[in-house]
Amino acid sequence: MLAFERIGSGPPLVLLHGVGHRRQAWYPVLKHLTGRREVILVDLPGHGESDPLVLDGRTGVRILRDELTTFFEQQGLDRPHIAGNSLGGRMALEAAVLGIARSVTALSPAGFWRTDAGFGYTRRLFGTVERVGRRVGDRAPRLVRTTAGRAMMFGWINAHPSRLDPELALGDFHAFTRAQPALHTLVREATPFTGTVPADIPVTIAWGAWDLVLPPYQARRARTALPTARHIRLPSCGHVPMSDDPELVAGVLLRRSAD
Repeated sequence: MLAFERIGSGPPLVLLHGVGHRRQAWYPVLKHLTGRREVILVDLPGHGESDPLVLDGRTGVRILRDELTTFFEQQGLDRPHIAGNSLGGRMALEAAVLGIARSVTALSPAGFWRTDAGFGYTRRLFGTVERVGRRVGDRAPRLVRTTAGRAMMFGWINAHPSRLDPELALGDFHAFTRAQPALHTLVREATPFTGTVPADIPVTIAWGAWDLVLPPYQARRARTALPTARHIRLPSCGHVPMSDDPELVAGVLLRRSAD
């Protein structure tokens, strides 16, 4: 089962987080959205409070696609607007390929690296972050309450880690640890996005100018792969831009999810 929250009123907008994260990654933008959208926040399999990601002969991406399709059916969501960050952005695009999205907004979506060797940089980065997390350990509650501590712990995904709420940051730290089995599976088998999005589904690709996880050169690859999409640069934003500039990100989401 997938853990989720439904908040607000208006056209449904499903928000999907990145690998190693959780649905609360979207909390910074909620106040800008819930007066105009019904927001559905979802923990992907193996993340947050959802059930573990279990391989049963399917690829990780296939499992996530199947789980989202089932979730939409259970929740009575008929082609909702979908937005996602990183892995969540990739899954939003996969939903569009299946024709189950009304529109897609993908923030630094996974799947646009040049080669598997090129993605090796991102794999090594996740490994480094895991090792740092183990060294931080029980000191995390103290470190997240300092600007320097948040910079050390989250500077790899946020351009402005000082803007992170300390309690949410601590929850994110623990969520990353809990999600490591799923993260290992998904990062190990990561593949480029090769799907074809139907022409009647609007797509927006937005990339943080200071993204260290999936570097902005991949935005150019996305532009080539999806030439009819709207492509946006998010200035002064990192890989997870929702806390770097909540108002900017919310504006992007609202523009594309308008019925």
